[in-house]
Amino acid sequence: MVVGTTQAASLLGISSQRLRMLLSKDRIKGAKKVGRFWQIPLYDGVPVVTEGRRGPKGTWNQDKHLEATYIHVNEQALKSNHKNQTSLPVFTVKRGERTHCCHEVEIAGACRLVYRPNQAESISDSVWLQVEPNVPVTTKVFTGSENLDDKLEESQDSLDATVHEVS
Repeated sequence: MVVGTTQAASLLGISSQRLRMLLSKDRIKGAKKVGRFWQIPLYDGVPVVTEGRRGPKGTWNQDKHLEATYIHVNEQALKSNHKNQTSLPVFTVKRGERTHCCHEVEIAGACRLVYRPNQAESISDSVWLQVEPNVPVTTKVFTGSENLDDKLEESQDSLDATVHEVS
């Protein structure tokens, strides 16, 4: 199986930028660039990173995660996006000690939506999505800060124009 840089970085538990640096130094086994995109082969479900000559050992070849993944919705970012017409990441994905902020979360397996109002410090901390440790979770971030409402209005206008033409 072959994956791109974003999915490979997610599988290794590192940032896409760090993965691109490893690719530029030919440290990803079997990776090749086709056109503008990297094709990274998977071995036993993950890309293989060769060791560097200096510095500490890498932390990407870890065993399976033993802790559950928690996904929170950042209510402040959501309100800020609506008020200021921005596109800040609104999801916070916590797995162990690592925290990723993103716009989209893909869950390939079982998960559970939890509401515990008595155990939360704030209202937004009382609801979360819990994912089992063995389930892969992929996070995605938008590139740039497009004005999403303008795009929605444009698509709605083109849809209205199409409806009038058909009638």
